[in-house]
Amino acid sequence: MTMRFRLPPGGDVPSTTAARRMGLTETEFLRALPSLLTRGFPPADPTTGNFDLDAIDEWRRRRHEHSHGAPQDARKVVASRIASAAWAR
Repeated sequence: MTMRFRLPPGGDVPSTTAARRMGLTETEFLRALPSLLTRGFPPADPTTGNFDLDAIDEWRRRRHEHSHGAPQDARKVVASRIASAAWAR
């Protein structure tokens, strides 16, 4: 059985905690980090070396904006709805 870890809801954390947030061991996280950074993953703070959990969560959500209700251009939404409305035909 694996141990469960309590992660803080946000804030700056060391790489071990950032790794847990990503579902990885620290070794896996550090191995994947260069690739993650090229994909826009938030880098560690240059002074403390800690990672911002809020920024990590935001990055994770941006990868799949359609699943998390990303803002849409209202003009496009309205135009699409008018075009598909029965009364507009």
